[in-house]
Parts: sequence; structure tokens; C-alpha cells
Amino acid sequence: MKKYRYFLLIFTLSYSLAAQNFQGTENGGSAYTGLNVEHFRQRIDSSNNYYLDGDYRKSIEINFDFLKDAFTSENPYYIHQGYRLLGKNYAAMKDTILAKESFEKSEKYAIESKNDTAMALTYMDFASFYATHLQNYKKAFLYNDRSIQLFEKIKDSSGLGRAYYNMIVTAMDAKEYKTAYLHLIKARKLNKFEDHSSFSIGLDYFLGEYYAQKSNYEMADKYFIKAINTAEAEGLTVELEKIYKYYSESLYNQGKIEEAYAARKKLEGYINANYEKIKSLETEALSAKFQVSEYRKDAKAAELQSELQAQVAENKSKLNTFLIIVSTCFLLIFVGLFFAYRKRKELVKELRIKNQEALKAKETSEQLSKAKTNFFSTVSHELRTPLYGVIGLSTILLEDKSLKKHESDLKSLKFSADYLLALINDVLQINKIDSKKIDDEHTSFNIRDLIRTIVSSFEYMRLQNKNNIIVHISENIPQLIEGNSVRLSQILMNLIGNACKFTESGDIYVIAELEQITESSATIRFYVKDTGIGIPKEKQDTIFEEFSQANSVNYNYQGTGLGLPIVKKLLSLSNSEIALESEPGMGSLFSFSLTYDVNQKVAVESGGPTLLDYATLVAKRILIVDDNRINQTVTKKILEKNNMICSIAENGEQAIHSVRENEYDLVLMDINMPLKNGMEATREIREFNTKIPIVALTAVEVEEMRNKIFDSGMNDIIVKPYDVKKFIQTILKNIPSPPKDKKEVKDKSHLRAV
Repeated sequence: MKKYRYFLLIFTLSYSLAAQNFQGTENGGSAYTGLNVEHFRQRIDSSNNYYLDGDYRKSIEINFDFLKDAFTSENPYYIHQGYRLLGKNYAAMKDTILAKESFEKSEKYAIESKNDTAMALTYMDFASFYATHLQNYKKAFLYNDRSIQLFEKIKDSSGLGRAYYNMIVTAMDAKEYKTAYLHLIKARKLNKFEDHSSFSIGLDYFLGEYYAQKSNYEMADKYFIKAINTAEAEGLTVELEKIYKYYSESLYNQGKIEEAYAARKKLEGYINANYEKIKSLETEALSAKFQVSEYRKDAKAAELQSELQAQVAENKSKLNTFLIIVSTCFLLIFVGLFFAYRKRKELVKELRIKNQEALKAKETSEQLSKAKTNFFSTVSHELRTPLYGVIGLSTILLEDKSLKKHESDLKSLKFSADYLLALINDVLQINKIDSKKIDDEHTSFNIRDLIRTIVSSFEYMRLQNKNNIIVHISENIPQLIEGNSVRLSQILMNLIGNACKFTESGDIYVIAELEQITESSATIRFYVKDTGIGIPKEKQDTIFEEFSQANSVNYNYQGTGLGLPIVKKLLSLSNSEIALESEPGMGSLFSFSLTYDVNQKVAVESGGPTLLDYATLVAKRILIVDDNRINQTVTKKILEKNNMICSIAENGEQAIHSVRENEYDLVLMDINMPLKNGMEATREIREFNTKIPIVALTAVEVEEMRNKIFDSGMNDIIVKPYDVKKFIQTILKNIPSPPKDKKEVKDKSHLRAV
């Protein structure tokens, strides 16, 4: 959000510069005299006003109209301005792909316009975009240098001041403080050319931040206070929030605790004051995204029409010249060329229509795919967080003997929550496969242990439907194989779950047979057979389509219809296919083959379940960092049930303070929190405490965040909602164990099998 505010300020300043230097027909000429400079200037003013008010939809609407008029005028300078304004809109909506595309087109037409101011502004746009949205500071510095050189060339003091300011923002973000200070001095000399108070406030704030970094707090506080006074006089709450953040840190570093506290209170006030504005801007940006596609169609059509007119005009000119020369000598050739020309025009027209249709379909598909991916990513976290409370509390209540008479209701509640979680995971699995975000991790595993574990997870459903599950694994299958065990688990769980759902008082067979083997690889054929209701021939092709059900008329078998499509997609990733044999009333047989590497090591039988020493948990001090009160309660109850001592921190700032002031054996750290998120808090804790285990407790998609979580200094990850037994296992794995006595402990009542 901080970077976004800088981007907004830079755009405001660069916009005013563009308005001051706005050129008309003298920059390239116009073939359409009905649209003059004032027309375009008014459109820019209106667009900017809506943009600053956060009305992105209205701003985008005006900008697309501006762009269509610019193409009508055939003036490259106007077209450059139109794409530049759209790039700012897309950047504010955090659509980096469309923003970059628009800025590149803005640069293209700025070059055609041969206008140095247009080129300088384009370079400023690219510098802000690369620094703010892509954190590519190398490119940002390159474009900043180009913009400064152009403004120096045309001796534009106002533009040069803003180019210096743009360089300051980039340098401070990149922590290049010497570069920032050099341009701060240059910008202050040019401040007289700037009538925007935000410009002066920004320079004072950055000087304060620079001196604070150099521990020259006297000078830092001087400039912070100056910036605060100016911003308060102007009522600029966004700037005040930013200034008070660093001013309070400066006071704290000086040991001025009371003054720092007072500044922090001011900061909190401005954060609260700006919160609704920020949420409104984010909501407006999200809403505006869904209206962009229609506007883009019209703008693209205008662009294609303009390009086509230019191309046709050029071709026509060449053709006419050629015909004039040739017609005097070869009348028959002229007639032939005339008919060829007519035919060519028809083909060009047909091709243009086909190209427009293909482009329209492609853009629609890309927008829908992107919207779906973003939607699922956001919804997964929002659904998993409340599910964590439901599953956790129902699990705790099931273990409460005083609630024995409600056991059946609690089991139903937990089953419903687990079913909803499975549904969410199925939808997300489909989305990850379609987005090609699914990993192909290879590990060594025992196929017998894996299948036994999978089958045991269906014990509740098996008993509920009064079924028998028979497992047969050929003896000649190698004991240890190497491949993607997670993918095999997902395939078998979906097939066995499907068989359990559609079979009552029957038998379910899970079979693995060796199909082919060499010294290095083994191909295994898997079968899942049931004696259930079967599938009609006419339905056997459609059941592998998403959200399709072969027996949708029977309410008892309702579901999402995602299990078999997931199986088909996962097998496709492994270059395999699912085979089906089924008749109504005679059951179904699903089969597939997968090839694995043979692990030459001999597997060591464990001899029984792993024993965990739960006595290790007694009196261990655990810090729970979570901003959700229900999640705090669930986690605390689970830990206290295992005799641990719990403390609560509601955000990253509190967590840092608690770890600094207290002794803990382990920290459970949520990721998404206000003030300071879990990864930021972990990085700060690691600066003064590198030994305490920190475990991420999060509802976000782990695949998307795994590297960032571990890079921040965390030791492990627990995904909410979790299985309580696995939750305790993870804590035991990470919590420091007490030194073992030399004598063997005879009483093992505190050990539990996993």
C-alpha cells in the first residue's frame, strides 16, 4: 500500500506536467478538425478528477473514449496520452499485465509523435511501474536517468523536478540512500517551480527518512515535523500516516518513549481514518476490472481500424502509382490488376473479421481465466479460516465426556465441516491443475503402507454404508518405489471415495498388480472395483467432465462431480489414462497404469506405529499469534488439553514484543495479520532470537507461499483447518526435547501411537 501511494503521488505530479505541456495539431497534425486541443485537455482533467476520487470505472470510461477520439484524430501524441492514462488506471487496479502493455503502446506513439516531453513522461511512467509494481530497481533507475536527460535537454525545470522526485522514490525503495540524497538536494533547488504541496511534503519526508537512516535524529525530526505541519495544514491524511510511521520510529530509536507513543497514537488515528478510503479504493478497483473487457473491445477495434486505414492508404497510394505508369502501355494488365485488387479487398475484409473474432475470444478467455484463478485463491483463505473454527471446536467438544449425549450431533457437525473442506480442496485442486501450478515431486515410498493408510481413512464412510474393502497387492511389486506419491494418493482417494459413495452393503476392491518391470523401473496397474449401482453406457464419457454426475436424479449421491475429473487430469499429467468398465446394477471397475523408478534400497519395516512422547509437551510455553479470536480459542484449547501453557498475541508487533520480553518454547505464527504480518514479524524476531522454533499456522495455499514462509525464518508450516493429531505431531517435531536420562524409562503410559 505504501508503494501504491507513492505511485499515486508520482502520477498526480506527472499528470500536471503533461497538462502544462499538452500539445495540439502542431505535434503531428490532425486529419479530423472537429476534435481540438481543448477537447482532449478537458477529457484529461475529468479523467484525473475521477481517478483521484477513486472512481476508477468512470476514469476508465473517459480514458477509453479519449483513446477512440485519439485514433479518430490520427494524432500519435493524443494516442500516446490515451494509452498513458489507461496504464495508470491498470496500475492502480494492480493489473500489471495490462498496465505494462499500455505503457509500451504509450512509448510507441510517443516515439511517432517526436515529442521530447512525451518521451520523458513515458520514461517516468516506466520507472514508477518497474519500481512500484515489479521491484525491478535496475530498470527503474535506467528509465529515471533517461527521463532526467530529456528534461535537461529541453530545459524543463518543472519536469526535471518531478523526474528528480521519481528518482528519489526509487532510490529510497532500493535503499540507495546516497543516490536519493543527491537527487533530494537537486529537487529542493527546483521546488520553486512546483505548486503542489505534496511535492514539498514529500521532499521533507524523504529528507527525514534519510537522516533517520543515518541516525541523525535531530535533523530527521526537524524535517518530519516540517512535513507534518504542512500536511496537517492541507489535511493530507495519507501523507500524514506515512510521515508519522517513520517519525514515531525515529523517536523510539532515540529513547523518547512517551513522544514516540504519542506519535504512534497519531499514526493509529490516521490509519483508521484512511482505512475506509483504502478499502473503498480496493473495492472500486476490483469492480472496475470487470468492466474493462467491453471498453477494450471498442478501443482495440478503433486501433485496428486506424492501422487498417493507414495500411490501406499506403497500399492504395502504391497501387495507384503503379497503375498510372502501367495503364498507358498495358490496358489489359490494368483490367486484370483491378479485378485482383477487388478480390484482395474482399480477402482482407474477411481476414480482418476473423482476426477480430479470434482476438475477442482470446481476450475473453484470458480475462475469465485470470478472474477465476484470483477468485479461487482469495476464497480458499476466506473459507478455510472459519472452517478452522468449526472443525477445531467440534473436535474438542467430541473429546469432552460431559457432552456424551451430544456425540452424534457433534459427529454430524464435524462430518459436514470435513465434507465442506474436501469440497473446497477439490475445487482448488481443479483450479491448480488448470493453472499449471501443481508440482511434480518425486520421493521414495512403500506402496503397501501408502494404500493401507488411504483405505483406513475411509473407515467411517465404510461403516456408514456397511461395505467391505478388500486390498490385494501383488507380491512381486518392489517394496520401495520412487515417484509422485502425493499424486497417487489423490487419484486413489478420489476413486475409493467414489466407490464408497455409490456402494451400499457391498464390496470394494483395491488391487495393484505388476504390469512390467526392469532393473530401474516398474509399471503397476491399479484397479478400484465396486459392486455398487454402476454407470450407464451413455453416461460413461460425461462423468469425467467437471461438475457432471451420472446419477444426479438420486439425492443420496449428490456431490460436486469433481472427483473423477481430478483423477483424469492428474493421470494426464503423468501421461496415463483412466479406463472404465461398468453396467447399471453390476458395479464399476476403474483402472490405470503408472510407471515408477525402482528404489534399490531395502525398506526397513517399522514394526508398528510411531510412538510420540506427549510428556514432552507438559508445561511447554507456546505463543499463539493470530488476529482471529475464534482461531485463538480453538488453538489454545487444543494446546491446553495437552497440558501446554499458552499466551496470545493479536498481531506481529505484539508477537515481537512478547518474544523479546518472555521465554517461549515455540511460536505458532499466523501469516495474514494487521500492522505487521507473520513473515515480517518472523524476520524481526530472527534478528535477536535465532533458536526459538516458529511454525506458520495459516489458511493460505502453501504452494503459493512455501518459499516465502521458509525464507522469512520459519521452521515449519501447519495449514488450517488441520487434523489435530497431525497438528500435535508437527509441534512435537519442532519443540525442543529435554535431554534423555541414561536409564531407560519403564513407565511408557505417556507415549501415544500415531
